Amino acid sequence: MNRREALTTLASIGVALNTAGAQTGGTIYRTLGKTGEKVSAIGVGGAHAGMAASADITTRIIRTAIDHGVNFMDNSWDYIQGECERRMGVALRDGYRQKVFLMTKFDGRTKQSAAKQIDESLQRLQTDHVDLNQFHETARMDDADAFFAQGGALEAVLEAKKAGKIRYIGFTGHKDPLVHLRMLDVAAQHNFHFDACQMPLNVLDYSFRSFAHLVVPKLVEQGIGVLGMKPMAFGAIPANKIATGIECLHYAMNLPTSVVITGMETMDRLNQALEAMRTFRPMSEEEVTRLVTRTKAAAMTGKFEEFKTGHRFDQTYLHPDWLGWA
Repeated sequence: MNRREALTTLASIGVALNTAGAQTGGTIYRTLGKTGEKVSAIGVGGAHAGMAASADITTRIIRTAIDHGVNFMDNSWDYIQGECERRMGVALRDGYRQKVFLMTKFDGRTKQSAAKQIDESLQRLQTDHVDLNQFHETARMDDADAFFAQGGALEAVLEAKKAGKIRYIGFTGHKDPLVHLRMLDVAAQHNFHFDACQMPLNVLDYSFRSFAHLVVPKLVEQGIGVLGMKPMAFGAIPANKIATGIECLHYAMNLPTSVVITGMETMDRLNQALEAMRTFRPMSEEEVTRLVTRTKAAAMTGKFEEFKTGHRFDQTYLHPDWLGWA
């Protein structure tokens, strides 16, 4: 499939999905793959929310988002040594936990390390279960082998699901679409169906090591919920005036995403995300073409998507002991 064919395919899939999304009070809701769960088209990024100037501000951001209909919460066992989960756990007290679809992630590649991290996440989040837990940072070609190995992480996840600690299972990664494709291939070999998959989806990704072109169509075909992250490339896109924040969010929402997870470390960032949902309309092929053509030169350098090209964003590379093999 060439780039133009891919654009046409993604546009048609995206328009069909986006048109089907229900909108209530300015909040768009979509279906998460085959799960049937209705999730907000924008999700609260747990890392950034946990980086707010204080825990009180984190609580204000999360509760305001929920009060405006945002029901998808992202987090991870490793964000700021667990502080992001702890802050979110506090924010979800007083009845807010029951209003959200709560997701977190684990790094352990072994059954023992994954089980330990799953339980620690539940304690920090102050809940007896998460709605979705995901195998984090699928960045190496052999990560799929570790997940499905005897004594590997999947055994812990399945036990946790049986115990009611997890409802759905997914995997994430920001490094290379080919690694995601291998995970899907190995899953098929084991007759295993992931409920969700998370990856960077932004205007630069269209032109450089594209998850949108290579991975998203496979997910849609298999009924796996598409979770987009890094819609602004960790802020690099608007900071370098490549595209505005609203343009970034609209582009990612125009893909067949169930949720676009975006950072909200301030109330201004939250308000921008809410505005993006209020103003979103399905983009035409011509509108997408103009946007990705305008941003192609910046995309091709790779420097604005450092999470694909370097190790600064690879927490399991910086902390290999988290994998459980040490």
